[in-house]
Amino acid sequence: MPPSDLVLKWPAPAATWTEAAPVGNGRLGAMVFGGPHRARIQINDSTVWSGSPGGPAAALAAVRAAGAGPQRLEQVRAALRTGDQDRAERLLMTFEGPYSQEYLPYADLHLTVAGGEQGSYHGRTLNLDTAVAEDAFDLDATRVHRRVWADAVTGTLCTTLDADAGTVDLSVDLSTPLREVHRSATSSGLDLGIEIPVDGAPAHEPQIAEPLRYADGPVDGYDPFAALALAVHTDGQVTAAHGNLLVAGASHVLITLAGSTAAARHWHGEDSVDRATHLALASDIAARALAQGADRLLDNHEADVRGLLGGTSLRVGPRRSGTYDVAHDILDGHDELLTATVLFQLGRYLLATASRPHAGPPANLQGIWNADLRPAWSSNYTININTQMNYWGAEAAGLSACHEPLFDLLDRMAAQGRQVARELYGARGWVAHHNTDMWGWALPVGMGHGSPSWALWMMGGAWLCQHLWDHYEFTGDLGFLRERAWPLLSGCAKFLLDWLVDDGTGFLDTLPSTSPENLFLVDGAARSLTRSSAMDTALIRATFERALKTAELLDLDTPLSDEMRAALPRLRPPRISAEGRLQEWAEDLTEADPHHRHLSHLIAVHPLGLVDPDITPELAEAARKSMDRRGPGAMGWSWAWKITLRARLRDAATARSLLLEASRPLDGEPTVDAPADGSRWGGLLPNLFSTHPPFQIDGNYGFMAAITEMVLQSHTGTLHLLPALPAQWPDGRATDLRCRGGLAVDFSWADCLPTTVAVRRLAGDAGEPVRIRHHGRATEIHLPVGHQVELDADLRVRGEPVPC
Repeated sequence: MPPSDLVLKWPAPAATWTEAAPVGNGRLGAMVFGGPHRARIQINDSTVWSGSPGGPAAALAAVRAAGAGPQRLEQVRAALRTGDQDRAERLLMTFEGPYSQEYLPYADLHLTVAGGEQGSYHGRTLNLDTAVAEDAFDLDATRVHRRVWADAVTGTLCTTLDADAGTVDLSVDLSTPLREVHRSATSSGLDLGIEIPVDGAPAHEPQIAEPLRYADGPVDGYDPFAALALAVHTDGQVTAAHGNLLVAGASHVLITLAGSTAAARHWHGEDSVDRATHLALASDIAARALAQGADRLLDNHEADVRGLLGGTSLRVGPRRSGTYDVAHDILDGHDELLTATVLFQLGRYLLATASRPHAGPPANLQGIWNADLRPAWSSNYTININTQMNYWGAEAAGLSACHEPLFDLLDRMAAQGRQVARELYGARGWVAHHNTDMWGWALPVGMGHGSPSWALWMMGGAWLCQHLWDHYEFTGDLGFLRERAWPLLSGCAKFLLDWLVDDGTGFLDTLPSTSPENLFLVDGAARSLTRSSAMDTALIRATFERALKTAELLDLDTPLSDEMRAALPRLRPPRISAEGRLQEWAEDLTEADPHHRHLSHLIAVHPLGLVDPDITPELAEAARKSMDRRGPGAMGWSWAWKITLRARLRDAATARSLLLEASRPLDGEPTVDAPADGSRWGGLLPNLFSTHPPFQIDGNYGFMAAITEMVLQSHTGTLHLLPALPAQWPDGRATDLRCRGGLAVDFSWADCLPTTVAVRRLAGDAGEPVRIRHHGRATEIHLPVGHQVELDADLRVRGEPVPC
């Protein structure tokens, strides 16, 4: 292990899933338990979802046939205009279809070492720089060393077992919690054929009698089939027994595992194949990887992972590299500097292992790691905050390529969302609501009884579209802006234009409107529907402004631009309540829950950057007062949003306080889901996963983004160094953090002041000056593409720009 690596350590095997170590290659994910005797490796595939490609269209047709559509929408609006909330909610809930589909577990691999129950265990590790999980144990005089990694180069899950000064006997057992329809085992490996359910129901709908439904054959031409193949090479002897494998007298074992799924072929736009071909494809991938041998596989894997993860790093305090005991060094809370460093790198690690270009769907509510047949919230994509948070830090943390799967999902959502916009709302463009899945679900969910506060929110697509603009701002990629971003942005803008209605006084409103997922009080009763929530208006404003800028950059002369320019001044401006807070709704309404976990009305602060202490100081102060009212605590993702908001408001002390809360061990049972109201706080699990509870990976990704915002911001067009650095973080170093404008920056700090700064222009407009700021000091430089410049502690330029 190179001395610069950051390694997590646990002294004992994982007794539960929340203690296991995650590995992944963007398609295959695994939770590695370790142990000297029966070691479990629980396996996922990012394309193993319930459902089928035709599911969204069929659900839309059923909702439409039941009467939902543009005429009923006008009835909803009429009811709201007359103050009949009950009728409006009742009518609008008929727009709800079934739930989007579930992300499911795939398989379990057990490696059972004979006599291992008497072994002496030496602990297990996870290297956050190489994405390799390892453990070691002694069997008498024989030291056994095991490594597990998910290899993006070959597309396989790899396991090695090496015995020093002796041999071992072991069994290799492969099983699936889904419907197994084929199994074959030989001395060279084994194959499984697996059927995937065509429908699933979330765990929060317990009244559904059949939560997973399998089909007896293809559905509308789609065969929900998956193949899993395991290949093995060893210097021992391999025999097949009862559909699994026995290895005897081995000093070295290499196992490679690969899959082929019908859903993956659909995702990649490939022709469907029959089941025998799936089995042959999976076997071929596993065999070709096996033929490379363990050393070559591992070398290529590490080179690939370091190429993705190695450029960017952040050290808060004196320590970054080394091997750290998770419970003692991180979770005990005695070294917050190390904890912040680990949480930053862990977030990068989890994104790089869950979301890789051309691998599969993007990171979901649990990344790509799930062992439950009915996971919390279906382990799907919740797009009123959670999916977006997964990718907040992607660009700044040097993982721009990991952003790409989200754009692939957007393409699918837009295709479904065009039908939903037209059929349900009589609108152009495309729309998405609260949930989606790998099939691109765009219809409202809820089965007719989901609260409108979350189910009937039409801005999911508008929020996700901001990621397109973020990717352009960081990369300066005009080709991406033209080919990927503009079709999605313009389609979203068309829907928003048609969704807005004239209120009769000159303003354009969203009607109905909700503020996910909060309620307001009317005569003591909690209500959800009104007009022009602050979140709606901020998202529409940002979408129009960014679409107009895109059209300008691409030199597009389109009537759509005229429509957006005409609509922008008619959007309601942000309002400040009588108590000085940023209003959540167009009127100064009383929240049903003043401490609500969602901070929807503060989206203008982060991530949109429309409210900032320098540009809009009065609104920023009102946002701060809103944050004060919401208070501390809640669950992982809500903590992450609160920390990031405080960082944007330059409240370093409160950001630190929230991070300290969020990084404590979970106090309670992780398998018992907490109430959604936030009354029970979350925390970190023994493997450092963030939890609500249940486990949701958005907290881990959000912490990475929040810590980045504390040390560097660029949303105002200025590189703002250490904008929310706590006094307790006096020293540190950042390398290759990315900034808007196609820039990268390295900097060190001591005594809370920058000591060295280097800025590089990787892309973008060399004619645009680069502005750099640290509190009261600021400078402006011109930097050609491919050049860098160094600055001293006072931000004075040291010499001319030089090639980088």
